[in-house]
Amino acid sequence: MPDFSLLLITIGFIACARGFRFRLHMKTLPGSPDIVLPKYKAVIFVNGCFWHGHHCHLSTTPKTRTAFWLTKISDNMSRDMLSHNRLLAADWRVAVVWECAMKGRGRQVFDALIDNLVDWIHDPRSLGIELAGDAG
Repeated sequence: MPDFSLLLITIGFIACARGFRFRLHMKTLPGSPDIVLPKYKAVIFVNGCFWHGHHCHLSTTPKTRTAFWLTKISDNMSRDMLSHNRLLAADWRVAVVWECAMKGRGRQVFDALIDNLVDWIHDPRSLGIELAGDAG
């Protein structure tokens, strides 16, 4: 498994370098978003493709204890949807950056990924964005 804290720190570092002030893992919000930008009423989740059930090349079903893993991942996906809906109902905007957007054969060009995220943060009309790698 990759070191997701490194992916999170990278996004946080870039956000700080671009002038954004943020908080990490704000436990008072549904789902404890990875990055919270209170000024923009925006949250960012950095999701691992396997753990959160993303359908990409980085997410495969284990061959052992398959039923256990399918249930666990399905529960994670349900919890994610519930958290996102609660955040939206409380007028927060929600971004999801998938692991495959930053690593693997279909990853996005990092500067373009960050530019898309920054554009979304600055657009208060956009309630959500999902950034993932190419299907390749």
